[in-house]
Amino acid sequence: MRKLTALVWTCSVSLCVGVALGNTAQADESPIFSSKATAQPIWAEHGMVSSQEALASQVGVEILKQGGNAVDAAVAVGFSLAVTLPRAGNIGGGGFMLVHLAKENKTIAIDYREMAPSRAHKDIFIDENGEVNPKLSLQHGLAVGVPGTVMGMELALEKYGTMTLSQVIQPAIKLARDGIKVTSDLANSLSHNYIKERMLGVPASKAVFYKKDGSSYKPNEWLVQADLAHSLELVAEKGSAGFYQGETAKKIVAAVEAAGGIMSLDDLKGYKAVEREPVKGTYRGYDIVSMPPPSSGGVHIIEMLNMLEQYPIGELGHNSAATIHLMAEVMKRAYADRSEYLGDPDFYDVPVKALVDKQYAKQRSKQINADKATPSREIKPGKLLPYESNQTTHYSVVDKWGNAVSNTYTLNFSYGSGIVAAGTGILLNNEMDDFSAKPGTPNGFGLVGGEANAVEGKKRPLSSMTPTIVMKEGKPFLVTGSPGGSRIITTTLQIIMNVIDHGLNIAEATVAPRIHHQWLPDEIRIERSLNVDTRRLLENKGHTLSEQNAMGSTQSIMLTDKGLFGSSDPRRADSAAVGY
Repeated sequence: MRKLTALVWTCSVSLCVGVALGNTAQADESPIFSSKATAQPIWAEHGMVSSQEALASQVGVEILKQGGNAVDAAVAVGFSLAVTLPRAGNIGGGGFMLVHLAKENKTIAIDYREMAPSRAHKDIFIDENGEVNPKLSLQHGLAVGVPGTVMGMELALEKYGTMTLSQVIQPAIKLARDGIKVTSDLANSLSHNYIKERMLGVPASKAVFYKKDGSSYKPNEWLVQADLAHSLELVAEKGSAGFYQGETAKKIVAAVEAAGGIMSLDDLKGYKAVEREPVKGTYRGYDIVSMPPPSSGGVHIIEMLNMLEQYPIGELGHNSAATIHLMAEVMKRAYADRSEYLGDPDFYDVPVKALVDKQYAKQRSKQINADKATPSREIKPGKLLPYESNQTTHYSVVDKWGNAVSNTYTLNFSYGSGIVAAGTGILLNNEMDDFSAKPGTPNGFGLVGGEANAVEGKKRPLSSMTPTIVMKEGKPFLVTGSPGGSRIITTTLQIIMNVIDHGLNIAEATVAPRIHHQWLPDEIRIERSLNVDTRRLLENKGHTLSEQNAMGSTQSIMLTDKGLFGSSDPRRADSAAVGY
């Protein structure tokens, strides 16, 4: 399978050189390949997968080459990532999937977000002093939400795929049973002091991810996950019932109860993935299709783009101080709204139409001073116009028929709760931390929430996951998304802006420096590649800057009449866009 990667890269490089040297004028005019471009995307003619792990991308492409469609490939990638990217890929977590069907010209949103156990309540993480105990929502049995991934993948495949669950899950079973070579990225993540201390404290987790003496695996050593292979075989044989009932379900409940949690067999048996209507907007002539609540991502992507549309962003320049200032001011206002208005739509009447209304955006934009930062303490959730009523991973798939899948799923923090259900090989999420444990108290990503996102039994926690498809003239143009906790929304926003406002190809849009503001704390988080002059100009406007780790791991595919062009974010090792 490694030969496939080499062939794809060789083909892509040849194409780039041929265009740049063989026809310079044409290259300069092309929005895809240009002699001015600072990065070049991967090209494919028929189909493409872009994911955070190369083996999983290759699995998806093999499914496409066998005649499977984008949904078949997406489900195969999802199960494979549970083996090859255990800190985020999962069957013990949940997420969101956008499916675009080319023939019907229709996009469906599949919500397979985790749910709170039925006995959960709003004070579940409050100690005897009335304060939030963060360990209970991060490293405890109470942190585990009812997983949704297996049910979501099954729903997508049964309704929109062409292959059987047994067929598309076989590559993942083989990878788990036969083993994978540990990459430097996987070795480094498992060696991280915080991760290792947490995982070694759980015997079943230690048995899967560390050697018998507790030492870490080194790059190129072999990691076999026999218990996970067995769990996947049960799903292949029995469908979702092989996960939510029977042997696997009993072992998951036992592990959660042993860690102090309250999940029951009935909670697992009663879980349902649901279809929702995507949230839609427009930006400078393009249609934006994204995930609705309980994701906040789609709503706020459109809300921010609506505000930014009031300004000549392209003329102001890519990552100029003027552009970043406006981006930060828009981000603050969207995240303030998030704290007040967003939650599970099955429990709370989320005012989606009001938040994505262009008149509301104009109203919010009038509060922005183009020359001076507005302190976050002065920004409140907006007054809506009247209407009726953090480890995560993303991958994108496009097939030869023009069907597209944008999928983001997660265990929440890296390796989730750190709890492997003994005998299953399945890492369990700590998604309950995404609820608002107490109004006004930040969660693990520093996000502040209110009553709309309070803990309640069978409720889905609010998410930042933002799988998105940008449409041009009624057809998919850009399939994208990212991991990154609270930074997912702003990372995806910048990919869209980089392409539409600044005319960057998808590779340049991917590698460009990123910024983030989430209202509280009142600071612009920046990557170290942002230049010093821009930093000074932003500080002169009153912004506080905080240089921190790189943000996101976008996996994007652009569809054009010249073929498919993909880019896998170089911020994470071992990711790959692969096509044929």
